[in-house]
Amino acid sequence: MKRARLIYNPTSGKELIKKNVPDILAILEQAGYEASAFATTADPFSAKKEANRAGEAGFDLVVAAGGDGTINEVINGIAPLPEDRRPKMAIIPAGTTNDYARALHIPRDNLLKAAEVVLQNKTIKTDIGKANDTYFMNIAAGGYLTELTYEVPSQLKSMFGYLAYLVKGAEMLPRVKPINMKLVYDEGEYIGKASMFFLGLTNSMGGFEYISPDAQLDDGKFSLIIVKTANIIEIMHLIALMINGGKHVDDNRIIYTKTSSFYAETLDDNYRMMINLDGDYGGDAPMTFTNLKQHIEIYANLDAIPEAAISADLDEATTKFIKEVEVLTHEDIDGDGKVNEG
Repeated sequence: MKRARLIYNPTSGKELIKKNVPDILAILEQAGYEASAFATTADPFSAKKEANRAGEAGFDLVVAAGGDGTINEVINGIAPLPEDRRPKMAIIPAGTTNDYARALHIPRDNLLKAAEVVLQNKTIKTDIGKANDTYFMNIAAGGYLTELTYEVPSQLKSMFGYLAYLVKGAEMLPRVKPINMKLVYDEGEYIGKASMFFLGLTNSMGGFEYISPDAQLDDGKFSLIIVKTANIIEIMHLIALMINGGKHVDDNRIIYTKTSSFYAETLDDNYRMMINLDGDYGGDAPMTFTNLKQHIEIYANLDAIPEAAISADLDEATTKFIKEVEVLTHEDIDGDGKVNEG
């Protein structure tokens, strides 16, 4: 029988996960897994170490139950493993913003409904990012505009969610100033002043779904945003454009592009550029970022994910089917879906 390991944070979601562990394990058993559980501890990287151990021990599935921090640790535990030892993953969100669960359309208000996504038996191979030697699932960012995440007290985040970030952001705006940066991406480089850069793997960050409106989960590309302005009024205008359907990406105060790799460093000797990975401090620039295409296979609510959020890359079975159709019909089928008489 296949084996699943539930790694859960007993303090997440007002300790609701701990109370629901038996029911979650029963759902995993219903899905065909022999299931067991591990409660994270106060030891550093407890979830990461257990996820890595489970992969090395041959578990077929690792379920991360907790906030985005717990999910990030589990990904950091299984991502370095070779493909034949890398287990599938599922998530049960119980944090403040649950951005990754939002992108995968996993229920964020019912733990058991989230666990039942495994029963659909539908997975997607998602991209993840690597920043030097650390992995991230959703965002990497640097610059003054990103530093508010370090200053929001955890208790405030628990009580008010992403509203706490907005309040703190408004408080910090007068302190925002441009930093001389060197930013290198697939299409070129930017050397000049910017208030922040943002690398996104999904369309969701801090509860907003329009920061990277055309992000795809599996195309091997980051969505890169470079905010060149540090003017308070202009930043507020850009935020308004973002909320209004992602219209900020066309603004000339922003560079918006797709890239599979990225390099960032500050050119200001007196500024320490702290890099934010999935909402937490992830080290200082200079830093190199790489997109690991379709690196983690994860259970998701595929029926609810918009088609535009999944790349059009053809898998092996689909390619084989098209070639068979070409033989039967004596027609050439282009990758763009057009049929040309042969």
